[in-house]
Amino acid sequence: MQYTEETVKTLSSCFLQTLAPNPEPRKQAESFLKQVADQPGYGITILRLLSDPLVDAQVRQGAAVNFKNHVKYRWATPLDPDFPPALNPIQDPEKEQIKGLIVTLMLSTPPKIQSQLSEALSIMSQHDFPSKWQTLLPELVVSLRSATDYNIINGILQTSNSIFKRFRYQYKSNELFTDLKYCLDGFAAPLLEIFLKTGQVIGSSSENPAILKPALECQRLSCRIFYSLNFQELPEFFENHMAEWMGEFHKYLIYTNPHVQETDPEKTSVIDELKAAICENINLYMEKNEEEFQGYLGQFATDVWSLLMSVSISTSQDWLATTAIKFLTTVSKSVHHKLFSDPATLKQISESIVIPNVRIRDEDEELFEMNHVEYIRRDVEGSDMDTRRRIACELVKGLSTHYREQVTSMFSGYLQNMIQEYAANPAQNWKAKDCALYLIVTLAPRQASLGATGTDLVNIEQFFDSQIVPELRVQDVNSNAVLKADALKFFTTFRSQIRKQLTLELMPQLIGFLVAESNVVHSYAALCIEKLLALKDGKQLRYTAADLAPFLQPLLTNLFSALKLPESQENSYIMRCIMRVLSIADAGPFAPQCLAELTGILAEVCKNPSNPSFNHYLFEAVAALVKKACERDPEQVTVFENMLLPVFQSVLEQDVTEFAPYVFQIMAQLIESRMPPLPPNYIAFFPPLLTPILWQRQANVPGLVRLLQAYLQKAPQEINQGNQLPQVLGVFEKLVASKNTDHQGFFILNTVIENVSFEVLSPYMGQIWTILFSRLQYRSTGKFIKSLIIFASLFVVKHGPSKVIDTVNSVQPNLFLSILDNVWSPNLSSITGETEIKLCAVAASMLFTPLLEGSATPYCVKLLNSVVTLLVKPEEERVDEEQDVPDLDEVVGYTAVYAQLHNSSKAEDDPLKDVKDPKEFLAKTLGGVSSQQPGKLPSIIQGLEPSNQTALGHLCSTFRISIV
Repeated sequence: MQYTEETVKTLSSCFLQTLAPNPEPRKQAESFLKQVADQPGYGITILRLLSDPLVDAQVRQGAAVNFKNHVKYRWATPLDPDFPPALNPIQDPEKEQIKGLIVTLMLSTPPKIQSQLSEALSIMSQHDFPSKWQTLLPELVVSLRSATDYNIINGILQTSNSIFKRFRYQYKSNELFTDLKYCLDGFAAPLLEIFLKTGQVIGSSSENPAILKPALECQRLSCRIFYSLNFQELPEFFENHMAEWMGEFHKYLIYTNPHVQETDPEKTSVIDELKAAICENINLYMEKNEEEFQGYLGQFATDVWSLLMSVSISTSQDWLATTAIKFLTTVSKSVHHKLFSDPATLKQISESIVIPNVRIRDEDEELFEMNHVEYIRRDVEGSDMDTRRRIACELVKGLSTHYREQVTSMFSGYLQNMIQEYAANPAQNWKAKDCALYLIVTLAPRQASLGATGTDLVNIEQFFDSQIVPELRVQDVNSNAVLKADALKFFTTFRSQIRKQLTLELMPQLIGFLVAESNVVHSYAALCIEKLLALKDGKQLRYTAADLAPFLQPLLTNLFSALKLPESQENSYIMRCIMRVLSIADAGPFAPQCLAELTGILAEVCKNPSNPSFNHYLFEAVAALVKKACERDPEQVTVFENMLLPVFQSVLEQDVTEFAPYVFQIMAQLIESRMPPLPPNYIAFFPPLLTPILWQRQANVPGLVRLLQAYLQKAPQEINQGNQLPQVLGVFEKLVASKNTDHQGFFILNTVIENVSFEVLSPYMGQIWTILFSRLQYRSTGKFIKSLIIFASLFVVKHGPSKVIDTVNSVQPNLFLSILDNVWSPNLSSITGETEIKLCAVAASMLFTPLLEGSATPYCVKLLNSVVTLLVKPEEERVDEEQDVPDLDEVVGYTAVYAQLHNSSKAEDDPLKDVKDPKEFLAKTLGGVSSQQPGKLPSIIQGLEPSNQTALGHLCSTFRISIV
């Protein structure tokens, strides 16, 4: 593409149309730009257009965004695993042109365009820097040293910061340290120069915010780069110049200037951002370079302490507060904890830093009411690690590391005072109780998980009885919603310590909270009930179906009612609770009503699947209902099918890809719950399942395999009569060819072996063995070999050893002994799983008689050695587990994820139910061989490993069988 007047005019029109409110011209413009983006030179043309000051500002801004996205999706090469298919990459000559222009253009364009170009440059550097872009760093350094305008300086530092961030997160490697050294050699000195130089500018411009703010932003960016370059280890340059850096850090931590404070209380000032960045830097040094940093520690501890004394509770200072508290927490856990040893110091930290930051703020209340999803995410899902409340509690834990008794005594007193304050005036002082409950729940989970009767702070049972139970028994479920949520969270956290009888007494109250107006309250009620029902004493559930029975009707009614409350139509906590209730309770009488509710919800979410966790629990709930109702009463299957199949058909017809794997699993459940023969509608549905396009989606494969297995178990004759077995084996062949899906292919093959007669299967066995041995020869893996041994073993126990030997040898004479000697025997001892071990041991035992009859005695030594090892040695001594590397070329690009439904899991089928002990089976088999073919076993036993000789002798004596 050439940069001509006509090109500029066309592209400018398109960029303007992409901003149009009317969707039709916008889509046309986007489609045109997507097409022309494939042309060579497109990227350089857009770059020139957005840099032209004569072009309309909106066009230039649109071009900048387009260029960034162009680079994002096309800079990588097709060999990269994240390269999108069906896109033409930017060619190397054009890349070099772009590299030659982008830095200069970035530094000469307006801020909004500059930010887009900076992002584009960062993306390019991820692929090419430094090995394929040796000019970038020198060009940035030259520009940094020569620039005087802080807009340009900050643009350079912003870009450099984006480039160097990789050093924070990548694993240590020789390549990483080589790149890091290159960056340090080129950038460490210029960074210190600009940091010190800017410090002088700030010192001489104390009353000019126009100069101060960009200069302070420069220092903040320099501190972020400092963090990146020091993250892996302490570089020599920074160690040599530590005094200069630390001196400047100290200066800014105590720096105050009213001219740079923000007038907007919700906006963080640049000086607070700089101080927060410095706190992160000194915390990094405290964590990783404690010895070199210790000379500066006392000064910084004082600085941070003083800083926290002046920090307000405004949200604009949240980041500063959390980073500062985090530094004190790190110090409190270190060998320098004596800085906090004075009881007065501990008291001041607790009263001036911890408690003020734990108390609920107006902003937290607003979040509770207006954004319940974010509130819950922070409060119970652990995403609040950087909130003031949580980080203040982490400081308490840090202080407790070395001063446990003092801290515990102090906070026990604070908790009593808070409860007394609340009791004096509950309506006015409810925040005191909220603070107390938050402290107990956050500081005590470790003891709670151990099931102790109390914590160091309070006796849980007594506190629950006196402070939580009254809150739960208040008749108005909508009064003081925050404390209700706190009480439910407390109950959930310490559920294992609450007496079963008391919990059952409180169940009506918990059920009542499910329809509270507050989204947080009814979500916490659902979470509490769900966690209680999942609670186990040993291996047994504490709460059974019998315990739930008296509450089941109101519980289900309120759960489904809660899903109709505003903003809770797709509430994951409620749906998860429904799933748990249905998986435990005997919901038989309520099954039709529950199913009607669930199918109605399913039909609705099919229109726009947007909440993956809700959708998963929805299908889990359906699967639980099928499992409980249909597997106990097969007559219910028809009722379920009448309600579910129309919705499932809609899912498949509308190609709702997220739901298809779930549909296949539940259909398999329904089929498995039926008695043969299957009705015509199921038989008619079978041929479409073999359509190749369904199997091309990775996420579909496990569910489709499960469904195919169900058909093979319940309708093998119909499949054979419909001449569909070749297509089934075609699916097996496709799956077994890939390292990612070969185990799924074996699932199909094993089910065929178990359910299809040998007479029907015999014509295909030569082809099956050929496919398997071809894969074994050219692309063998440990997983494939184990699957092959299990399949062959299943074949032996189902159809007899002679048929296995004959069908393998039909591929090539004497091939069976070769496979036995080189594959089967050497890898038999690597089999894992109780059922699999029994199957393989019994099959191997069954092979001894035909092998000895066929004068294959030498092969029996190795086989018997492996069988004994399999049966007597623990798994850790005989299995060297190596993870097979997946075929990345088969999973490139976006693929939906397969989600296994727990309530739809396939029951493990034991093909040898009559064999109780494989060791006894081996002993009896060898005893039979000894009596039928005397004299052959002693020579075989002599060839075993000494330890296996001993083990075999002990095994046979245990079952009183003589093999001599």
